[in-house]
Amino acid sequence: MGTRRTVLGGIGAGLITGVAGLPAWAQGKRKLGYAIVGLGNYATNQILPRIKDCEFAELKALVSGTPAKLEKFGAQYGVPRTHWYDYKSYDRIKDNPDIDLVYVVLPNSLHAEYSIRASQAGKHVLCEKPMAVSATEAEAMIAAANKAKRKLMIGYRCHFEPYNLRAVELVKTGFVGRPTLITAEHGFYAQPNQWRLDRPFSGGGSMMDIGIYSLNAARYLAGEEPVAVSAMEFTDRSDPRFKNVEDRIDWQMRFPSGVIANCVSSYSSGHNAFRVSGTKGWVGMEPATSYEGHQMWARANGKTEQVMLPPPAKNQFVAQLDHLAESVLSGIPLRASGEEGLRDMRLIEAIYRSAREGRAIQLA
Repeated sequence: MGTRRTVLGGIGAGLITGVAGLPAWAQGKRKLGYAIVGLGNYATNQILPRIKDCEFAELKALVSGTPAKLEKFGAQYGVPRTHWYDYKSYDRIKDNPDIDLVYVVLPNSLHAEYSIRASQAGKHVLCEKPMAVSATEAEAMIAAANKAKRKLMIGYRCHFEPYNLRAVELVKTGFVGRPTLITAEHGFYAQPNQWRLDRPFSGGGSMMDIGIYSLNAARYLAGEEPVAVSAMEFTDRSDPRFKNVEDRIDWQMRFPSGVIANCVSSYSSGHNAFRVSGTKGWVGMEPATSYEGHQMWARANGKTEQVMLPPPAKNQFVAQLDHLAESVLSGIPLRASGEEGLRDMRLIEAIYRSAREGRAIQLA
């Protein structure tokens, strides 16, 4: 493999989020206020520390069933007690004009309920992925947002990560030639006694967690929707972690153009990578969808080079948080709408069905 480091000719540079100064439409407008629903590790380690860096949004309220967390993070981020809520008082956010946006960061089985209640309270919603635990729930979330005339966005942070955006652009602009094969592998060793290993909370195993990165990446790298899926599952039921959820699912998707995607989801092995191969070369990343430290390589004309991008004005977390506020304020379309989340939910159900029935599933 070659070692020369490069930024490939400005391809996709316009997709890197964040620009200096406020755009004209934002001049004189107040920042929109977020209520963060659920104060687990992801919310407190990745989300709360970054809202201060947003251009168009700010932290205004906290929702948690743990009083000690409300005390701790309310004090740390200067959120007054009047803007603290538990799950019983959650619907009172309707009466708080400081709250414009709600970010649902709860276990999967609670996504639909708390997103729908937020829409009914007249708030715009950002909900973590997977969107829900079924396509039926996802459809109900979309219907509630539409009825309330509010926006519903799903937390696909990689849609705002510069290296992922560059990979998509390289494929679109023909760097790899005609794409023929996508590989996407995501997994980690899941420690016992987590909500993600309990089906009533998670809705499933690795496929409902880390596997969605392989699934969504294959779709955005292909730039089209699959027409067939075939899956296999392997789970060691003697492992106490897997009493009611699956460990590993490997699946294959075929796209209309002929591209084949081979994907992995695992709770017992470490993976974080994807590659798009085509008639002229390939583009790959490892790690591909991590919180930081992304690395990309590209091969064409017999040379493999590492692709280096400048630091973005906003990292993926800030850009995602800001995007919902920007969409509300300016009317720009959402990059990761509820419909995007619904497409993944329908595919997850097809993957489970294929693995269960031992046959390929043709998609409408």
